[in-house]
Amino acid sequence: MLAAIVMWFTGSGFGSERRAPMEVVFLRLLGLAYLVVFVVSTATTHPHPGLHGRGLVILLATIAFVVSALATQPRRSMESWKRIVALLVVTAASAALAALQPDGIWQAGPYFVGVVAAMRLERLAGLLTLGLSLVVLVAISVADGHGGGAVSVTVGAVPWFLVMRLMRETRDQQKALEASKLAQARAAATAERARLARDMHDVLAHSLSALALQLESTRLLADDRGADGELTGAIDRAHQLAVAGLEEARGAIAAARGDEMPGPERLGVLAEAFGEQSGVEVAVNVRGEPRELASDARLALYRTAQEALTNVGRHADAQRVDVQLEYGRESTVLVVEDRADVRRTPAESLSLSGGYGLTGMRERAELLGGELLAQPTEAGFRVELRLPA
Repeated sequence: MLAAIVMWFTGSGFGSERRAPMEVVFLRLLGLAYLVVFVVSTATTHPHPGLHGRGLVILLATIAFVVSALATQPRRSMESWKRIVALLVVTAASAALAALQPDGIWQAGPYFVGVVAAMRLERLAGLLTLGLSLVVLVAISVADGHGGGAVSVTVGAVPWFLVMRLMRETRDQQKALEASKLAQARAAATAERARLARDMHDVLAHSLSALALQLESTRLLADDRGADGELTGAIDRAHQLAVAGLEEARGAIAAARGDEMPGPERLGVLAEAFGEQSGVEVAVNVRGEPRELASDARLALYRTAQEALTNVGRHADAQRVDVQLEYGRESTVLVVEDRADVRRTPAESLSLSGGYGLTGMRERAELLGGELLAQPTEAGFRVELRLPA
């Protein structure tokens, strides 16, 4: 019973702080039952608690015992000195009960102090707290002629302290072992990602780079020899696909290596660079309160804006591009819309809305639970990416 009450007071026992197993719940119920027995026994033992004289002191000691014991509830953020003060109050209450009600259940005090000190205090602090409690209680018991009770309390409380201390050490070692295994698993995953990144860089990125150079050379050669315009256009589109694939491969390699990926905070830099290269005016507008986004969402926003601007540059008839990023309560929305003096033909609009780059961005958006819309407008073309908040 003594073990049950102290196990209940020390909280979730030796397992998880989040959800106690059934065994611990059962021990807590036993502890609660013993607490009731403690109060009832103190109330029915002679001399009884009362409102005057010795009875009043017994009543106050009982209340102090219960309140201080509850104050030692297992919150790891609780400062040690506060828990020590509560245990010292428990000791004082037990000492008062030992002196005024020697036939009562005051022996619960040192047991409780020993177990809580073992489980919730550092070794030296726990030993000193238990030692002080035993010295006080033994001195009072001997002075009242109850030396036998003092010996039994000491013989019982000290082993409980040692057993609980051993169980705490075992628990701490188990947690350290679990943390070590988790760290090893993370290290192995990081090493595997690094290996994959090296393989991608050595094979895929190099191959795409060589392919892009070869296609560019082929296009120039076709131009020099007066090849058909449709043929050179096909070669140029193949070259653009290879360049886009190379860029995506480099981004994937950077992500696998754990490099910091670009996000919405770089939209201004992206727009400025595009404006300098193309001569097209680009305006960036951010609405709402910026918030931290997941790495995949950050990258999706940046890549979508990058691909939309690239498409605008390919057709070279836009006079202005508006980039708008809105942080809403339920979604994050990116809109890239260009305005042109000359309306695009249906074929040109189809090539923009169905390009390889935007297809990849649409798939990325769907994986994130969002959607990407790309369609012509009265004045130009509009790309809209919606990601759930």
